[in-house]
Amino acid sequence: MKRAFRIVGRILGVLLLLILLAVGYFRIKWGIESSRNMKLAGEAAPMLTIDGQTFRDLNKNGKLDVYENREATLEDRVEDLLGQMNLAEKAGMLFAHFLGMNADGSLMEIPTFSDPFSFMAENTSTTLLKKKMTAVQNLGGTSAYNYATWNNNLQALAQRTRLGIPITLISDPRHGATGMAGASVGAKWISVWPSPLGLAATGDSALVWEFGDIARQEYLALGIRLAQHPMADIATDPRWARVNGTFGEDADLSARLTKAYILGLQGDSITANSVACQTKHFPGGGPQEDGWDAHFASGKGQVYPGNQFAYHLKPFVDGALAANTAQIMPYYGIPKGQTKEEVGFGFNEEMIQGLLRDSLGFDGVVATDWGIISDAFVKEASAWGVEHLSEKERVKKVLDAGCDVFGGEYVTDLIIELVEEGQVSEERIDLSVRRVLRDKFKLGLFDDPYVDLDKVDIVGQPRFVEKGKAAQRKSLVLLKNEDNTLPLSANLKVYLIGMEEQGLTEKYPQIVNSIEKADVIVQKLKTPSSPSPGGSFLERMIPQGRLDFKEKDKQKILERMEGKPTITILTITRPPVVPEIDAASKAMIADFECQDEILLEMIFGKFKPSGKLPIEIPSSVEAVQNQLEDVPYDSKDPLYSFGHGLSY
Repeated sequence: MKRAFRIVGRILGVLLLLILLAVGYFRIKWGIESSRNMKLAGEAAPMLTIDGQTFRDLNKNGKLDVYENREATLEDRVEDLLGQMNLAEKAGMLFAHFLGMNADGSLMEIPTFSDPFSFMAENTSTTLLKKKMTAVQNLGGTSAYNYATWNNNLQALAQRTRLGIPITLISDPRHGATGMAGASVGAKWISVWPSPLGLAATGDSALVWEFGDIARQEYLALGIRLAQHPMADIATDPRWARVNGTFGEDADLSARLTKAYILGLQGDSITANSVACQTKHFPGGGPQEDGWDAHFASGKGQVYPGNQFAYHLKPFVDGALAANTAQIMPYYGIPKGQTKEEVGFGFNEEMIQGLLRDSLGFDGVVATDWGIISDAFVKEASAWGVEHLSEKERVKKVLDAGCDVFGGEYVTDLIIELVEEGQVSEERIDLSVRRVLRDKFKLGLFDDPYVDLDKVDIVGQPRFVEKGKAAQRKSLVLLKNEDNTLPLSANLKVYLIGMEEQGLTEKYPQIVNSIEKADVIVQKLKTPSSPSPGGSFLERMIPQGRLDFKEKDKQKILERMEGKPTITILTITRPPVVPEIDAASKAMIADFECQDEILLEMIFGKFKPSGKLPIEIPSSVEAVQNQLEDVPYDSKDPLYSFGHGLSY
């Protein structure tokens, strides 16, 4: 045994040494690369004073260019800058990616384990100075102040480029209590709100507008100017991983709330006080074949067995486009049977140029979903229908389809090669660059891309936090209340399962530390899942697949419920199949990723539930399998129907 321990110890020692050597090698490599890149940076942009007004001399030529003049017209500024840009600068403008940041908000040149995004990204100097990219995002950050500091540091480096083109800081959703890999991040120092599915449960477009307006103010304070949301998709297949990011399965409700959401963030028109919206996923990503997500090969097909393509398009037409969304993101999937060419939406000319641009009249930025050109560590390229094409051929096909920006890609060199080889005209590149520049100018980034660090405390301020809590309360749906079990009497002792939020015991002395001491069990259950077999690293992290508990897990839950009356809270990321658990529960609550303290407030009667289900909850696995992926309200004998909701 001792000999075995010695062998294991030696192996671990060798592995540790190899890791240290690898880290050392890459630190030296990255350091050399950073030093080389930083030589590409010029001087900071000086200020010009003309007739008592100050302007930034972004190209450092000692005079006020049209694009630097905030009093010039939008189109004149765009054309003046476009005329000064070289091909590499134009190519860089058509890409967006993650970028690491140091904990204190300083620029990251060497990846660190404190920011996992840094290992999926180039360092800052490569991204900004070498690749000449001007759109980045990071979903981390140790504090609002440090995040805002990072923005200012990015903008300062960007102004040292030849033309001083500012950075557009992007964000996926970040206001939820929880997050999902590749889609959103849980709130840290920002106000906490229910998921979009929870906002839909309120049915309140004024509340959704207010959320957008508060998110706008918090984003502005951080420097975030482009929201990669809302999702206007309709959740007609309960198995789809992204159900909780939608406004449910009703097209009219989704259209109404999508419009309110965008107007809250953007305003009636895009100005320096707006956050631009990149509404996704055109033309509706809900009808995934067998419910598998289109990020991955298992879900590359998008199907319409009920001929409901127009139904899924409605939230984009009546919601996003009616609210003048700045940008649109198409999804990954192949719209089977809808176009002559069976290729993913980002490569699909009939969908982008034909439908979105020519038929619907959209002339804003179309940005691909992330990672459709190049393979990455976390997943293969989602190049569905064009897997056989080279990366360069894929880039050309995306441009030919009518898209402008490549999400999650660094292959700026391929655009340069395509133009130099005559495969794509520079005029075509200019068309996309114009669209990107218009948004940057409208947002006021060329005039002042910095944020006031003294005003960052607006992020997560008490008033916004309370508004988020009020929305959470309004989102909760009381599904079942047998024998008027709820609200609980204040003198009943409760045992909590699945609820771990700090401070609950101090607020509720009724909480006990064992089932034996409890009068009532309160259990919080998440929707089950089962990743596609043999999937990528990211695919294994995405909750999809099964909606029912494994038999052994279900029996364990039911056995636990036998001795005490039980209140079951279903945290709905996707509609779960739980008929036996429902039958054994005295009360059932649908939770849309709310904070535990809000759930207990409802259980003890501090407010009356008012939410209504924005989706059906199916009664069986068979019912789910028999549903048509694109059809709403078609689950046979649902456990709880769309629109269901009780009160006290």
